[in-house]
Amino acid sequence: MVKNSVSVLFILFVLLISCRNGEDNGQFIDQKIQLYIDSAGQDMLNAKIQGSYFSIALNDVYGDTDVAPVALSLKKTTDTISYIEYIAGAKRIPIGTLDNETTIYQSKIALSLKKKNGSNTLTTQDTLVLNYNYSPTLFQIHSAEYNGVQVFVKNSDTENRIKIFK
Repeated sequence: MVKNSVSVLFILFVLLISCRNGEDNGQFIDQKIQLYIDSAGQDMLNAKIQGSYFSIALNDVYGDTDVAPVALSLKKTTDTISYIEYIAGAKRIPIGTLDNETTIYQSKIALSLKKKNGSNTLTTQDTLVLNYNYSPTLFQIHSAEYNGVQVFVKNSDTENRIKIFK
């Protein structure tokens, strides 16, 4: 009897949760980026290509400690072009406001890119700055800078692709 009562209450709870008024009052989140690095037509993120980076590390510049690794995924397009997929992980700090409802946040990520040159290992240190717009209805990457140069500004309904040419 108790088991049946618990089951009925659970079903009623699930039905209550699933019945919504049709209005979606949630916040739209658009913060995933795809970072491509190219040098003279060479995919620099494909470690199988000689002269490309074999090691990639991201560190949160605004992190609570000096060493604050940021997660990344190395992926490939259907054309087998490699890119870094960054979803989240770096600390965001407020840097200003656009209006009463929109705050601008920023993340700063240090990239350490290693490649072989003969028997030597060369390390490149780069910086990626991501700027976000935050409002009750939207959290979205707005723009990005790579080594101090603006490389991305959000256009509506497009993927957040950043292409770096070295």
